[in-house]
Amino acid sequence: MSTGKPVLTTISPITQQPIHTRDEFTPDQIPSLVEASKAAFKNFKASYDLAARQKLVAKALDILESKADERARDLTEQMGRPIQYCASEIKTAVARGRYMLRVSTEVLKDVPGDEEAGFTRYIRKEPLGIILVIFAWNYPYLILINSLVPALLAGNALILKPSPQTPTIPETFLSVLEEAGLPKNVVQVVHCGNADTLSKLVSSPGIDSVTFTGSVAGGLATQQAAAKRVIPVGLELGGNDPAYIRPDMDVKWAAAEIVDGSVFNSGQSCCSIERVYVHEDVYDKFVEAVVGVVNGYKLGDPFSGSSHLGPVISVKSAQNIRKHIQEALDAGAKSLTPDIFKEGEALGETFVRPEILVNVNHNMRVMKEETFGPVIAIQKVTSDEEAVQLMNDSDLGLTASIWTRDVPTGEKLAELVEAGTVFVNRADYPSPDLAWTGWKNSGRGQTLSKFGFDQFVRLKNFHLKQAPTP
Repeated sequence: MSTGKPVLTTISPITQQPIHTRDEFTPDQIPSLVEASKAAFKNFKASYDLAARQKLVAKALDILESKADERARDLTEQMGRPIQYCASEIKTAVARGRYMLRVSTEVLKDVPGDEEAGFTRYIRKEPLGIILVIFAWNYPYLILINSLVPALLAGNALILKPSPQTPTIPETFLSVLEEAGLPKNVVQVVHCGNADTLSKLVSSPGIDSVTFTGSVAGGLATQQAAAKRVIPVGLELGGNDPAYIRPDMDVKWAAAEIVDGSVFNSGQSCCSIERVYVHEDVYDKFVEAVVGVVNGYKLGDPFSGSSHLGPVISVKSAQNIRKHIQEALDAGAKSLTPDIFKEGEALGETFVRPEILVNVNHNMRVMKEETFGPVIAIQKVTSDEEAVQLMNDSDLGLTASIWTRDVPTGEKLAELVEAGTVFVNRADYPSPDLAWTGWKNSGRGQTLSKFGFDQFVRLKNFHLKQAPTP
């Protein structure tokens, strides 16, 4: 018998059948949720100093690592990534967490002021309170660890709001933390697919900070919901990430790297390579090499153990990807995708083949907007200057990459590129010791690195003067 409560249903990207249901969080639950977080935060701050929080997080990371192979299936089932790549996401998340754990003592310690006789001055980094973490489905363990670990180490309480597509991931984190000894309600999980309800939660007076990872539209909606309150809002949004192949590059090696950076996870990464600019001197050889690399890929059942690519997240996403491709073809682009993916495509509408497009230009949406699919769009350029100009011709700026044997020149070009991270001879790799940050419409604030703690603390100054002795 139906309870009348709203229910969220997770649809398999593989079969299009329901695989999970969760009771949906409703506005009337906000007061009790926030009050529970407030009480838990107060107790956590009073009872757990940094050493105790570090011990708890270290134990939780050990437990999570032990469950990596066991929990990998959840990722394949809920978001379609081939099974052989899923445990590595969890292990990479653990490695990120351990980096943040390692630097936390230095980052969170008091900062002394200048010495002056009769005075003691220092700056303390205090927790903000209740952190609302809204995060996406495409790398749920990695995205969540970016906020969860530094926020907990800083002494905050958290409310986790996952994508309805990956409901079990925060539940796994919560069970791991509780097994490690985390007090009740320091971390809570809510399942919400209603934009109005989420807006009400964001704007609730009990929320002290929001971090959002997802689309530009979703980030702007979150920012607007918080606009009447003076709280920090961290945004990690989309990418339309370019790569430039200089004429001195080993094109065969670069082609393998570019294909992987473009289509891994079916191209559903914020920092996937979406636009490739190739110097005219090596253009033909590079394109030929890319076709050869793609010939070695298999689109198929993500549970098979032999597929490089599985389905994209939904029928709607698949339709959008194919629309971008078709618009480009209608405008004069040409597809060079090898005719080897029919068996995989026959598995369903969400099984989108890797698409190699040439004869593209910046009048096409496939070059101007984030496609978020397995598309490799390749454009010929005549110079470094033209390449940089085209790389910067976007309202997004998450990452970019330059491929050259001349690393000093690559570094000089990187200085001209408008992106939060610029790689030389690498791509699609958020390094835990570097700040993960977006320029332009790709975001605001940062995670990872020593600066990744900043959005979870506020500064409190202590200014002490020795009173005169009578």
